[in-house]
Amino acid sequence: MNGNFRVVIAGGGRVGHRTAEMLDDRGHDVVIIESDPDKADDLSDDYIATVIEGDATRPSILTQADLERTDVVAALTATTGTNLATCMMAEQLTSDIQTVVRTEREPQDEFDQFVDNVIFPERAGARAAANAIEMDVSSLEDVTGELDIMEIRVHEDAPVAGRTLSDIALPRGSLIVSDAEGDHIAGPETTLEPDETYVVAAEPDVMDEVMNLMRG
Repeated sequence: MNGNFRVVIAGGGRVGHRTAEMLDDRGHDVVIIESDPDKADDLSDDYIATVIEGDATRPSILTQADLERTDVVAALTATTGTNLATCMMAEQLTSDIQTVVRTEREPQDEFDQFVDNVIFPERAGARAAANAIEMDVSSLEDVTGELDIMEIRVHEDAPVAGRTLSDIALPRGSLIVSDAEGDHIAGPETTLEPDETYVVAAEPDVMDEVMNLMRG
């Protein structure tokens, strides 16, 4: 998945809310469907996503999210059955959409035939959900605090592709940690090669700018 994309999150609880925050920081277009009116109001006040109040398992609610323009549906409520139903319905309503289901227990392989990705986020938090949604960016799941440490693949048409770090104005609060091989700490002479992956550390308020530089 290249560049920024559109993701619909079913469930605005702890995992859904934090996942939406991470994706919004990375510059993506996020929609949250939340059935609890009070929680939906709180999410709207956060201004991290478009919020739809309602039950995501109902076609009339799910279609309000404009699935034809959506790249990913991630069902992140606390109930496995609800999440599975939401994703299976989304696949029936539109074609060529990626689906992510949160489960209440270790899933093994039982849901693989129904959805694209299965996560068990109690083990790793919202970073696991964001990793399942965004294919070219992988946050290190065991990192605590607000600082995000990620592996990011440089796209061919990205502003930094083929340039050395000495020629790139990275935003304050961000750092390229390692080169493409992972054998050396990145330095001014390091060239960011297209289609190679680099370890990047960034603060949340500069995440969008870093993503634009490395992914276009």
